[in-house]
Amino acid sequence: MMPVSEHFEVGREFFSFAIALQNLLFGMFQPFVGMAADKWGAKRIIIAGAIAYAAGLFLTAVAVEPSMLYLSLGTLVGFGLSATSYVIVLGAVAKVVPPQHAAKAFGLTTAAGSFGMFAMIPGAQTLLSDFGWQGALQGFAMLCTLMIAFALFMKSSRSEQGEAKTVESNQTLKEALREAFNHKGYWLIHAGFFVCGFHVMFIATHLPSYLADQNLPATSAAMALAYVGIFNIFGSYFWGVMGDRFSKRHVMSALYFVRTMVIASFVTFPITEHTAALFGGAIGFCWLGTVPLTSGLVRQIFGARYLSTLYGLVFFTHQVGSFLGAWVGGKVYDYYGTYDPIWWSTVVLAFAAAIIHLPINDKPVPRLAAATS
Repeated sequence: MMPVSEHFEVGREFFSFAIALQNLLFGMFQPFVGMAADKWGAKRIIIAGAIAYAAGLFLTAVAVEPSMLYLSLGTLVGFGLSATSYVIVLGAVAKVVPPQHAAKAFGLTTAAGSFGMFAMIPGAQTLLSDFGWQGALQGFAMLCTLMIAFALFMKSSRSEQGEAKTVESNQTLKEALREAFNHKGYWLIHAGFFVCGFHVMFIATHLPSYLADQNLPATSAAMALAYVGIFNIFGSYFWGVMGDRFSKRHVMSALYFVRTMVIASFVTFPITEHTAALFGGAIGFCWLGTVPLTSGLVRQIFGARYLSTLYGLVFFTHQVGSFLGAWVGGKVYDYYGTYDPIWWSTVVLAFAAAIIHLPINDKPVPRLAAATS
């Protein structure tokens, strides 16, 4: 945020809006790429997304006008994220994993992404220091080729159906959407995931600047975000295992109660390098634990056949929250000169999300219950 804003001589809201646009488009593309993955297979979608991702990062690095970032960092990277996201990958995993182990498998998959975050952030800080932000973005653009290489080993959609071939093969996409839209719990899942998106993108976008405002060195922000990544590895698996052992809606509620306490504690106590690191580890433990639980809830209620589509729609709501978290964070800072109002808003939202998940009816829909009885 800071080097890009200084390079183009614009305020923090400019970069915040570019990231917010990226996350909004990330979410808007998600249902469509989910439908495409359900129809044509995850491999093709991931390859297309990796190409768009690399192009967006490279064009951002060579941009000469700040408005170019809305196309490159906003639109192209937004599509790239959408087509390489957990929605696509977990949809493929759901078709080959038994229902009773779905949340654990989703947790392991999410943990793999978390390890990537842990591994990349220190390297990103080094690239920023040695080659500037343009060189760092070009380096990450080249790394996108690895996604293409790994995607080539994924099975095609014709052999991915698994459970869908038996229990769910007769349901059409239109019927699946109607079934989900008429389920009250599905909308409560949307509401909870909106809060998750608001949290993670506000923190990911603004934590480095917030710590810099507290006169902490840039390395403390990099270390805090690295702790988010490494503790998220364990947290994603832990929450996934808990989701298989206990009621997913109750586990989700507990996760948001933990978030409430962690964020409230962070903004209450003095900000030091040690508290920043502790916050990174604590918030990291419940950072993406929502992913295996939310996707697991959708799969548990509606089955695996159209998981990429139905979870993709939920993820769109997540990204609306991400859009607001990134943009409003910068807007509030530019207006008040402090992040305090938005930090306390995240505490209130976390508590509300904890309450929202309690009344969800997480029993399989009658169609699935009848087919498996």
